Amino acid sequence: MALMPVVVGVDGSEESLRAVEWAAREAQRHKAPLRIVAAPAPLPRMRAHPQDPETAAARLQAGSCHVLDEAVARSREVAPRQRIGVGLLAGPPALAVTQSGSGARMLVVGARGSGGFAAMMLGSVSRYVAMHARCPVAVVREETSAVHREVVVGIRDPNDTADALAYAFEEAALRGATLVAVHSWNWSRCAPGHHADGGDVTERLGDAQRTAHEADLNLSEVLTTWRDKYPGVSVWQDVVHDHPAHVLASYSARADLVVIGRHDGVGYHPAIGGIQHALLNHASGPVAIVPAAG
Repeated sequence: MALMPVVVGVDGSEESLRAVEWAAREAQRHKAPLRIVAAPAPLPRMRAHPQDPETAAARLQAGSCHVLDEAVARSREVAPRQRIGVGLLAGPPALAVTQSGSGARMLVVGARGSGGFAAMMLGSVSRYVAMHARCPVAVVREETSAVHREVVVGIRDPNDTADALAYAFEEAALRGATLVAVHSWNWSRCAPGHHADGGDVTERLGDAQRTAHEADLNLSEVLTTWRDKYPGVSVWQDVVHDHPAHVLASYSARADLVVIGRHDGVGYHPAIGGIQHALLNHASGPVAIVPAAG
């Protein structure tokens, strides 16, 4: 059976090349092949100055082939013996890169780039891939070289986290890292001070303490099964009363990887919500978006 590859999209920008380096290390860690893809797309200035379509297409293809060659060279620098394949994609870049992840172990993109397919803060292609890919998507920031031996997973609902936890525990085991499970409990509803009456404030503080204790117990119960399955992984849990995106972004400065889930299916649209979007825009390191199994 063919091994599931790690796929990485590249556009020639320095950040996308750093994403290639990160993907090469990840492929090596998983003993998986690496596949590097590029999707030619006309730049705005080329649309503004029409030229012979065949000439323009040839130039775009040649440019993308050069980008792929450069990406292969970068990957060889960090993983000299890594198995590498390349692919020149056709069609709209966002859709083409997303589809390239079909059957992949993970799909890796840079958070932003220049030209090609990642021209914004959280590039339009990166955003689309994170929302729609059926495999886990790693969005890589510039800070990718430091090793902290820590993987963080954000837990929204302790009773509905199997896919994100499975991915996070596997990554922690492969990296020899500590796993930190972070859960933010009703942070917006339980904040004290909504009432002028001091007794009400005291009562709400007591409710908040009980809620935090219950959340901590629930998370511990959920993690017990995973601790048994991965006895070699040291596990910590952090139940916080804060905005989850803020907490996870803070953790990303010292973690090798931050993992969060993404729900589609009944009652959901393929999308990254406010928490995930805020995290992707403010994280200091790689973030993995793990879709729930359909």
